[in-house]
Amino acid sequence: MPAYFICTMTIHDPETYRKYTALTPATLARFGGRFLTRGDAVETIEGEPAFAERMVLLEFPDRDRALAWYHDADYQSAAELRRLASTGRILLQVSRDDTGSPDPKI
Repeated sequence: MPAYFICTMTIHDPETYRKYTALTPATLARFGGRFLTRGDAVETIEGEPAFAERMVLLEFPDRDRALAWYHDADYQSAAELRRLASTGRILLQVSRDDTGSPDPKI
């Protein structure tokens, strides 16, 4: 079942953050990951406060590959740049199977 990282961040050092974003695509490809969105506009439809961060949505074939990518040494090396340049959160969500049941691993 596909797995998704939902990443939100506030960037305080754009130059360093651009170095991170230059490294990320190659690490994703090795694990079958792809960007669904990459900092595209987000519109708050309901709720407060209005969303003002950067959002990135990543898709992987499954939870195991998503976590393998996240823990990969090359990605973690790049992620140090992200941590220096921004604050935020990374969430992992696995889609449900055809019966509507959540992934039993979670």
